[in-house]
Amino acid sequence: MNLTLMQYFEWHSPDDGEHWNHLSKEAGRIKEMGFDGVWLPPPTKADHPSNPGYAVYDVYDLGEFDQKGSVRTKYGTKEQLQKAIKACKDAGLLVYLDLVLNHKAGGDEKETFQVIEVKEEDRDDEISEPFDIEGYTRFTFPGRNGKYSDFKWNFNLFTGVDYDAKEDRNGIFKIMGEGKDWSDNVDGEHGNYDFLMYSDINYAHPEVQEEIIGWGKWLTDELDADGYRLDAVKHIDSNFIKRFIEEITEHASRDIYFFGEYWNPELEANEDFLEDVEFDIDLFDVKLHYNFFSAGEEKEKYDLTKIFEDSLMKENPWNAVTFVDNHDTQPGESLESFVADWFKQSAYALILLREDGYPCVFYGDYYGIDGEYDIDGKKEAIDVLLTARQHLAYGDQEDYFDHRNTIGWVRFGSEEAENSGCAVVVSNGLEEGFKKMHVGDHRSGEVWVDYTGNRDDEITIDEEGNAEFHVNSQSVSVYGQK
Repeated sequence: MNLTLMQYFEWHSPDDGEHWNHLSKEAGRIKEMGFDGVWLPPPTKADHPSNPGYAVYDVYDLGEFDQKGSVRTKYGTKEQLQKAIKACKDAGLLVYLDLVLNHKAGGDEKETFQVIEVKEEDRDDEISEPFDIEGYTRFTFPGRNGKYSDFKWNFNLFTGVDYDAKEDRNGIFKIMGEGKDWSDNVDGEHGNYDFLMYSDINYAHPEVQEEIIGWGKWLTDELDADGYRLDAVKHIDSNFIKRFIEEITEHASRDIYFFGEYWNPELEANEDFLEDVEFDIDLFDVKLHYNFFSAGEEKEKYDLTKIFEDSLMKENPWNAVTFVDNHDTQPGESLESFVADWFKQSAYALILLREDGYPCVFYGDYYGIDGEYDIDGKKEAIDVLLTARQHLAYGDQEDYFDHRNTIGWVRFGSEEAENSGCAVVVSNGLEEGFKKMHVGDHRSGEVWVDYTGNRDDEITIDEEGNAEFHVNSQSVSVYGQK
């Protein structure tokens, strides 16, 4: 079965509290369009009603309490979320929630504590003697008043902060304490990439571990989700990630799927993380995204035979969640690397019509992006690929990656999908290209057409099961039985 995921939000999704309601209405249509699951934005209360959810304030507030300026989150209320999840389940969609476990934002009270300032580019390089700052590290959640959990946060439960209220200045301040330091089990970028932003949670503290695991169990009971997308896992102690997955899985009365954002294009770093957590989690294929970005920027100068080089899709296909773009890579955001418009359909063909990876379609690519950039969606261009994935892209795969500007592959089809099988050709050249490919002796005499509509060729398979499949300049064509 060709499972396909939609990331059901973009950074500038409307701040009107209607997102969950919209999902409830659209769930059936999303399933009909060829999607099997939806990845939803963080459901937890952020430090401001307009925040997309990654500046998380109270994980127990799913849009239920009057905190940080509203009852609802950016996306709606808890009741609306529960109805949206039910609508998705009724439509046959899997539901994955985004969990932000790395940090907290919007503390309720200031505390005074001792820190050492470190360099932005090397968090192991201390650039001050210990000194006192004031930080918003006291979280008491007065609007919730102890419901679900009476746990209160203070500076001892964080490893660092990025703001000194005493001097009104930003920096990276490592909080001092006996035996306290950055975690060793994180990504090695910037010397040690434990600290990302806001008040960084200290997972070496046993009370913190118990509180977050208890919350994960509560959330699993409270919402009928099928899995969780774990944000910023390269900044969190991998030993805790492993424990969190194990305990939530054991607690749940259903299968729980975990996939994580380990934003590092280095294959070795991703493989080391997977080894640490013993393959109980899939990862977004960040390297593949950057390959797509480079291909879009370089156009005909890019060697398409290297499009999968060093990607998880190639080296660890069973752990790869493949994507073209997401909310962080869209224009104006922190990891901006938006794949070029001309290459977008080709990139989606490269994830949707292959046998490896769990492909994820970005809401912003499909429906469009709001905000100052106001980018139109590519629904029609992606829909034809979703149709091909549903009906054609089955069976064994054979690659024809023998020309730097024109590549192709064949899916031979299978009995589970009648009339399945396809031939895909991708070009980044300045002239049209073609590939002579073998689609099977039994196909002799069949007429194949381009499902994308980019070309109107009708190709007859010869008696040996071969044919020449053509593609326009800097385009993609997906051929299947007429």
